[in-house]
Amino acid sequence: MAKEFKPKARLPRGLVDRTGAELSATRAMLEKIRAVYELYGFEALETPAFEYTDALGKFLPDLDRPNEGVFSLKDDDEQWLSLRYDLTAPLARYVAEHFEQLPKPYRSYRAGYVFRNEKPGPGRFRQFMQFDADTVGAPSVAADAEICMMAADTLEAVGVPRGAYVVRVNNRKVLDGVMEAIGLGGDENFGRRLTVLRAIDKFDKFGVEGVELLLGPGRRDESGDFTKGAGLDQRQSAVVLAMLTGKGLRATDVGVEVELDGDVELAAALASNSAFLEGMAELRDIAALVAAAGYQDRVKIDPSVVRGLEYYTGPVYEAELTFEIKDEEGRPVRFGSVAGGGRYDGLVARFRGEKVPATGFSIGVSRLLAALAFLGKMEAAPEVGPVVVLVMDKEPHRLADYMKMVADLRANGIRAEMYLGGGGMKPQMKYADRRGAPAVIIQGSNEKSAGEVQIKDLVEGAKIAASIADNAEYRAARPAQFAVKEEDLVTAIRDVLERRAAPTLGLAD
Repeated sequence: MAKEFKPKARLPRGLVDRTGAELSATRAMLEKIRAVYELYGFEALETPAFEYTDALGKFLPDLDRPNEGVFSLKDDDEQWLSLRYDLTAPLARYVAEHFEQLPKPYRSYRAGYVFRNEKPGPGRFRQFMQFDADTVGAPSVAADAEICMMAADTLEAVGVPRGAYVVRVNNRKVLDGVMEAIGLGGDENFGRRLTVLRAIDKFDKFGVEGVELLLGPGRRDESGDFTKGAGLDQRQSAVVLAMLTGKGLRATDVGVEVELDGDVELAAALASNSAFLEGMAELRDIAALVAAAGYQDRVKIDPSVVRGLEYYTGPVYEAELTFEIKDEEGRPVRFGSVAGGGRYDGLVARFRGEKVPATGFSIGVSRLLAALAFLGKMEAAPEVGPVVVLVMDKEPHRLADYMKMVADLRANGIRAEMYLGGGGMKPQMKYADRRGAPAVIIQGSNEKSAGEVQIKDLVEGAKIAASIADNAEYRAARPAQFAVKEEDLVTAIRDVLERRAAPTLGLAD
């Protein structure tokens, strides 16, 4: 007979299981972020994980292969569906679909997992959480300035100290002007522009040499995989790199200065480029607004900021942590970006055929959590398990007694459970220990006849047991175990929890 097939228990590449303390810390951080967003007047929205692929837009990595870059499938009506690549495209679809009913500007925040069908690597996952906030229907760069200030407040709210981060701001129109000046304007160069954007978005990861290869012929990574480049010539690449490194476009208090090493022709082209000049004017306005609100030391104009997605149409920004960590080879590097975003006035227009201004930013939740852990600011609730009611008698009427105890504890906001396994006393105590239970409740036939329960404080018992060397002495001492009347159970357990500083759910006074 053929062997019965047993699937191998294995986690798919680029995905991760999360448990316990990390999930608790994530919840705590998300609540702090949510509080800042709501303080600024944003309201919650949830969109589904799947969207029609055509709704995700032309910014996807490969239009000819719908499953490249995103995870896609065909529905039973032969339409392509894709797991969302980010939280912005679904927002654009939602706003377009409910445009007449929504207040404008429409201010919303969303948290959820997004999915990338890309090659996984260290710290690079195919599923990860983002937390976004967006304003749709506000044409003024005041909306962009507000988003940048909110990003600063959010970082401080979760525990990143002032001085350990900066929100860097640029404008896609400035970059568009540079692209036009080096001959990459027009719809016919859309693909090359997108490749350039993605190349320079890798600057923090690959440095000047890596970006130069991606702007030119392409780059082969350590595994041998080859990424095709944008095919720029030496002069074109030099201009983009000069902008990226700050040697070609320099931030000032009032905007951006052009410094292109004597390239008079290019400087003249930029000086007469309407997109470039409009972008510089918007940067000056943002600088003035953040200064008026007192954020000038936290929000800075920086012409090297480039967001990789094509849909950005104006100001773009990144929240960067400025403290140093060690890379894989032990070299000091800056922690880098934990959030980013920008203005995207064309996304809703794809559905409505009319311009709808919008701006917003997205926090990389896992990356920000990693930063807080590095800073020692990751807050997790203590890993205290539930109080466990042991099952000493499996008769139905006794099970009902144990279940009532659990229900009474829960009704008073105390986390509790009845042991539901098939083991005896020793396995039940082992289970409670593995669950991190602060206490167990024991009621055998003798305790029931006396109208009592035995409570064993496992934390205190462990401390006392550590000082008892003799096994017989331990059994005789029954450390940290005491009897109370059934009607006093809740009060007694609450006293144990208060001594252990274990949190309750707050469901009752």
